[in-house]
Amino acid sequence: MIKIISESVAQTLNIGRKLAKNLKSGDIICLFGELGSGKTVLAKGIASGLGAKLEKIISPSFVLLRAHKGKKLNIYHFDLYRLRNPHDILVLGYEEYLYNQAVTIIEWADRLKYLLPKKFLKVELKTLGSKIRQIKLSVKK
Repeated sequence: MIKIISESVAQTLNIGRKLAKNLKSGDIICLFGELGSGKTVLAKGIASGLGAKLEKIISPSFVLLRAHKGKKLNIYHFDLYRLRNPHDILVLGYEEYLYNQAVTIIEWADRLKYLLPKKFLKVELKTLGSKIRQIKLSVKK
């Protein structure tokens, strides 16, 4: 496990960009944390690091999924905040997006419960102050 402290939005974006340098097609990043902990900011940094336009990366809360073209890899960005029952995600064909030719980022991954992927990078974000975030990274196999 790796722990990182971010002291600003800009630092969280840069952490995401650095993380993106090590990603390959089929990788899944599951983001965990309370509302306002920086999940979307980190997702923006990852997508930006993969060559997507930063301003195009927004929280897809109302549509559950947004697809983005990156220069390095394509990105599937899920936001499951509004998901009440993990079974509801199956209707989207959710599993078809996993382990494919893109990087998948899942915000509010805890909502998946028993549908969590078997292998993923677990990123836990915690608010330590108005701008300070703790980011813990671990691999689930």
